[in-house]
Amino acid sequence: MGKADALVLAKNGAKVVVADISQEECQLVVDEIEKNGGEALAVKCDVTNKKEIEEMVKKTVEKFGKVDILVNNAGICQFKPFLELTEEEWDKTLNINLKGYFLCAQAAAKEMVKQKSGAIVNIASVAMGQMGLGMAGLAHYTASKGGIAALTKTLALELASSNIRVNAIAPGAIDTPMAAASKVDPKMLEATLAMIPLHRMGKPEEIANTVLFLTSDASSYITGSIVVVDGGWLAG
Repeated sequence: MGKADALVLAKNGAKVVVADISQEECQLVVDEIEKNGGEALAVKCDVTNKKEIEEMVKKTVEKFGKVDILVNNAGICQFKPFLELTEEEWDKTLNINLKGYFLCAQAAAKEMVKQKSGAIVNIASVAMGQMGLGMAGLAHYTASKGGIAALTKTLALELASSNIRVNAIAPGAIDTPMAAASKVDPKMLEATLAMIPLHRMGKPEEIANTVLFLTSDASSYITGSIVVVDGGWLAG
């Protein structure tokens, strides 16, 4: 989804910084953006490391002059029964999926406050409890995504006075490499698709188009919202 976000934003005129723990993967996306006439920068960044995040923001400002948009997209997902879940697995998931969002949002917002404008989009999930779903085998993942929903609303309140909008997207079943790597049982996947009115998985580009909307002036009066993009899953 992060790659799709970067490509769609670049196609629509954004100068994009692609950040990931893999410099090589970042550069591949940057090369594709530049091939299509856009401007981009690849930065190796571990979102659990505050110093690396601050360095990422510093490089962004040095290269492009300011930070207008942040898309928090980093995440991991691994099925593990609650009674077998280790403390290390819990900490790793919460550190990447939630703490990383906090650190990136804080670093970016400090720059956005200077210019009194900005848009932050956090990628949550329909598996976020509360108004979403619990999901067996994903206690650590759902806890992190529920935290993202709460964090989003609080940041929207605190940053509104600086004209910084903060929203979240809650994707449903999206056809990504991470989804494939999670090794979902085929029967579980079949049951999930049966609950989705559109009877298919979503495409990364369908999330990216929502990111584009939430970071553009077309959504200038939207902040503190959780936009569900799930093919109608939660409607059932």
